[in-house]
Amino acid sequence: MIPFANFEAVSHNDPVLLKRIESTLDSLRPYLEADNGNVSLVEVTEDMIVKLELQGACSSCSMSHMTLKAGIEQSLLKAIPELKGVEAVSPLL
Repeated sequence: MIPFANFEAVSHNDPVLLKRIESTLDSLRPYLEADNGNVSLVEVTEDMIVKLELQGACSSCSMSHMTLKAGIEQSLLKAIPELKGVEAVSPLL
């Protein structure tokens, strides 16, 4: 038996993958917005790392790392197992 014989590799710029990520983020946004924050998808790297920009109050909150790792990253990895991780990027000024 060959494992993953029918597995198709997912590309980092696949529109379906990007839609799945946005859908998962949409389910989390009400919680962030309740604290005057938000999150924006910046990119998915070739090695399947999701880069996000925390916005509003989330960008300067002392708990933003916890929100990113324990909340957003865990939700994305559970919903989309092809992903390898999540990183925050700073907004361009």
